[in-house]
Amino acid sequence: MGRNTLHHLTPELLAERLNISLRSVERWRMTGEGPRYIRAGARKILYPLAEVERWETQRMHDSRAAELARST
Repeated sequence: MGRNTLHHLTPELLAERLNISLRSVERWRMTGEGPRYIRAGARKILYPLAEVERWETQRMHDSRAAELARST
């Protein structure tokens, strides 16, 4: 990982970071629910860390009421 800097996450690392199953990450990729990704090869998927952090920030809520209001 050169210079201890991680710029991209594999699907496995993303699942670990979010404490979800790899299958959920795969499903999100199919439905467009998850963070944007890069197809780096026929079978190589990478999630730019900046995109993951942006996606996480967009899902932050102050309360359940604020979350419900935002989803309408």
